[in-house]
Amino acid sequence: MKNRLKVLRAERDWSQAELGARLDVSRQAVNAIETGKYDPSLPLAFRIARLFGMTIEEIFDDGCDGGSHG
Repeated sequence: MKNRLKVLRAERDWSQAELGARLDVSRQAVNAIETGKYDPSLPLAFRIARLFGMTIEEIFDDGCDGGSHG
């Protein structure tokens, strides 16, 4: 699943370890999510969305919306 996590993290100048600490996951988990190797659980996806003040859909793209992003 594609996502904007790396971009959002970079905009805030957070390291993967810092983001992991904020989400209560490991740096390795952040890296795996960013690179698309691992899809977060729903509770973690909600935590990520809340942290960035966005919806899950704004951060994660399951490829099923036809690319209709403004």
